[in-house]
Amino acid sequence: MKVGIQLYSVREHMAADPIATIREVVGAGYRNLEAANHNASADPGVGFGISAEVAKKLLEETGSAVVSAHISPLDPEKMTPILEFHQAIGTKYLVQPMDFYRDRDEVLRKAQILNQVGERCKAYGMQLLYHNHFHEFQHFGQETVYDLLLTNTDPELVKIELDTYWASRGQQDPVALMKKYGKRVRLLHQKDFTRGFEAQRDLLTAVEANNEYVDMERFGKAVDPLTFTEIGTGIMDIQSIIDTANEICDCEYIILEQDFSRNDELESIKISMEQFRKYSGVEW
Repeated sequence: MKVGIQLYSVREHMAADPIATIREVVGAGYRNLEAANHNASADPGVGFGISAEVAKKLLEETGSAVVSAHISPLDPEKMTPILEFHQAIGTKYLVQPMDFYRDRDEVLRKAQILNQVGERCKAYGMQLLYHNHFHEFQHFGQETVYDLLLTNTDPELVKIELDTYWASRGQQDPVALMKKYGKRVRLLHQKDFTRGFEAQRDLLTAVEANNEYVDMERFGKAVDPLTFTEIGTGIMDIQSIIDTANEICDCEYIILEQDFSRNDELESIKISMEQFRKYSGVEW
């Protein structure tokens, strides 16, 4: 399994100078990139106004690749420019980065949209993945949102980018989830949880106790930036996650991401790289 980096980790630098930032990220040793574009309706590529031609040239010059991309919004009727861009630069995976669900019916409706988007991706030689946060492990009846989504989507059209950090904050064991979904797991997102903040780790219990609807505002209130730390310096059992992925999943990349850091973003990803080299079963 190869190591990659989610460019959201350096989003402030990307906003200031995306080309120079990508060069520095690759220069630090990260060659497998995951883009984060939350403005895909207006800017269908990797974001920041970068054309497919410029992106392709930059990737060739730096010896890097955009292996996956978080894209929002994902509308099956407006996918063509997104798909054409990512086909041109060789992206393999497009990812639904985040969604919210008021009730079971909304989950089922959105599952069908994911199937439609997955069909569009397949037609262009790409695979759609779903990326979780903590709130997909809220129960509607006897089932979690996550199980409902994955049961009601075609496993050939919609596969998984498992965010192990967010799963753990939704009271899930990432290793157990990998064993449950097996080869449907194609990518991992790996963050780390700050030592000493264990009392804040569970975000799900309060939501379930109050039967809350988690929207972006509620999600933001739940998240403390201090609960994110450089990867390999916190409390997550990352080696077990890597070992399980290599053993039972069809997982190509483990994508490192840090949502918040006390350090400069570029310094932060360099620390994570240094720390991550202690793990076996991965390559750069």
